[in-house]
Amino acid sequence: MKFVVIGGDAAGMSGASRAKRNRPDLEVTVFEQTQDVSYSACGMPYNIADPARPIEELVVREAQVFREKQGIDLRTGHRVEEIDRGAGKVRGRDEAGRAFEAPYDRLLIATGASPIRPDRPGFNLPGVLALKGLSDGRRIKTFLAERRVRQAVVIGMGYIAMEMAEALKVRGIGVRMVKPRPVLLPWLTAELSDLVKETLEAHGVELIFGQEPLAVEAVGDGLRVVCSDMHLDCQMVLVAMGVRPNSELAAQAGLELSVDQAIAVDRTMATSDKSIFAAGDCADAFHVVTGKKTWVPLALRANRAGWAAADNVLGVRTALPGVAGTAAFKVFELQVARTGLALKEAERAGFQPAEAVIYSSARGHAYPGDSEIRASMVGDRATGRLLGAQMVGEEGPAHRINAAAVALHAGLSVADFSQTDLAYAPPFGPTFSPLLVAASQLLKKL
Repeated sequence: MKFVVIGGDAAGMSGASRAKRNRPDLEVTVFEQTQDVSYSACGMPYNIADPARPIEELVVREAQVFREKQGIDLRTGHRVEEIDRGAGKVRGRDEAGRAFEAPYDRLLIATGASPIRPDRPGFNLPGVLALKGLSDGRRIKTFLAERRVRQAVVIGMGYIAMEMAEALKVRGIGVRMVKPRPVLLPWLTAELSDLVKETLEAHGVELIFGQEPLAVEAVGDGLRVVCSDMHLDCQMVLVAMGVRPNSELAAQAGLELSVDQAIAVDRTMATSDKSIFAAGDCADAFHVVTGKKTWVPLALRANRAGWAAADNVLGVRTALPGVAGTAAFKVFELQVARTGLALKEAERAGFQPAEAVIYSSARGHAYPGDSEIRASMVGDRATGRLLGAQMVGEEGPAHRINAAAVALHAGLSVADFSQTDLAYAPPFGPTFSPLLVAASQLLKKL
């Protein structure tokens, strides 16, 4: 059997490796349009913050290792441009422009996602950069090494935008962040979002709301971001407005698309063509709280989905239950974490939600070095079910949130969660964990 994979990052190489490991005689071919495979994309902002660290340290496994030790026919610099379902072939071109085609019995699409870049004047100028793949990180690091950047404008205020704002500030660069909407993190409860805003401003990051970036202009040896009512001069622009799934190839082949134009897959990662699978940031998933389709482009899901696709290609039925949207990121000394649904998301999903917001401590009473944790929890008035949780603080949120994530996967009620036996010791938290306090307060509202 010929197993062909399009895309050589997390989902693609996880799927190819698992398939080859479990069936060594399988003919596995991977087409990757860049020269980079198997790298830690999430580590790029922290690498960029340190000019002395080579970007190549983020590579987890070199392409040659896959070829020589695992026997995978990994072809870098090969861009697939067509899936011919009728003929069971993929076609494309290599970096030299030479055409190629390859037959498949089973196909895995793992084309990932791409940064959103507005189709507006000047957004293709040198110095207007985005961060998604390792080549993007390499490009940013080279630009910072070759140019004297004193001021940067970050367009957007999401995960990557905030991580990169910190990285640039660490390098002594002034940072302005701009977005059209009036709210910093619209999915984050206001009391928690306020703490993130305070932290950014305390570190000298200027936040500009309600300004639509309309164009970027070259001005002297720098750039100017033209917004609705103001101009922002700088030497570098980072476009961090989110990402979109690379589903065009699937759409051209007539495969069904889903939420946010991601490729629609079932729980086995099969697309609307049962000989073709999709995994990673290009594909959708089921949400464990709503049971409905969602699109959550995160690393754990990508790797897990690649493994599941490989199992099903080999005839070992593997069905993934879904995702809770669990995520965490760092903003200077602050940790921001979430899982499940926020209040407004729960309302849109048809629940009758209530929310409790509490302020707690990161450590036990009178233990030195304490700091504040803010937490919110959402539950359903109709059923008492736990729907989601969020946490912000300097110590603990990124790991504490996992307790709520497990509860969501288990379908626990708020009452059940409030009685869970969580660890306690003064160096690590108060007797009643912030999440237990939030659950107790939420019960009163339910």
